Amino acid sequence: MSVRLGINPITWTNDDVPELGGATPLETCLAETRLAGYAGTELGGKFPRRGDELRKILREHGLDLVSGWYDGRILERDMAQEFDAVLPHLVLLRDLGCRHVVYADTSRRAENDLWGPVSRRPRLAAEDWLAYGAKLTALAERMAAFGVGMAFHHHMGTIVESDEEVGLLMEHTGPAVGLLYDTGHSAFAGGDPVALVRRHVARIVHVHCKDTRPDILARARREDLSFMQAVVDGIFTVPGDGSVDYATILKVLADHGYAGWLVVEAEQDPAKAHPLTYASLGFCNLARLALRAGLTIAP
Repeated sequence: MSVRLGINPITWTNDDVPELGGATPLETCLAETRLAGYAGTELGGKFPRRGDELRKILREHGLDLVSGWYDGRILERDMAQEFDAVLPHLVLLRDLGCRHVVYADTSRRAENDLWGPVSRRPRLAAEDWLAYGAKLTALAERMAAFGVGMAFHHHMGTIVESDEEVGLLMEHTGPAVGLLYDTGHSAFAGGDPVALVRRHVARIVHVHCKDTRPDILARARREDLSFMQAVVDGIFTVPGDGSVDYATILKVLADHGYAGWLVVEAEQDPAKAHPLTYASLGFCNLARLALRAGLTIAP
């Protein structure tokens, strides 16, 4: 079994904050993705949403589509409503050969919450986890039957942010709910990325690789910065350029036969962190660490 290395276009252009790389054309994102060595890319806001058009563009650059983010609302909707809402996105992913959708439940998020203190985020009451897990499992099973599995993204500012909440999610959902494991979000939330991967490796179906700069991480938590302010300040960087123990994490994945994508998703201000430079650094570091851990990288 082997892994593949991909990247998210947020390295070049940030959909949440258009002034961060907003003028960078899609052509530049894709050309530099390939130049840096990656086999695939996740979706971004500048990507066309017609399957035939997107397939042609990706083929011109020798890239595959890895997956794509979806702003879920399953906490606020019933399962049928949520499936109908996500269906066009699933069709695009399925038609482009993706195995999983990046699904984050962004229910109850306030407007402009990305710029609010990280402590000001929605939480799920203890008595609500059982029903929530059942509804999420039903949605994931419906997705799997359609042909695109769920990779649930624990994320800052959502109801599944902390390592403890990831544990509650895994406890109350069935196997159809795969876990998108994100090293940077675990660290930012005050968790332990190594302990998290060891605890839930059997459920991991997709991996986002972002490293953290420890001084900025400590300040962001101490001062209760917003998610986006921490990003602009440089909390995240590419694998091997921060304090996350990727050698151990990748060894855990290798020992358990992980065979999905490893995706560099290290959002920074592209005016401060030159995208091609960091994309290339992330690829070289991740490939080196993955091979050293015993993973095989597909050509």
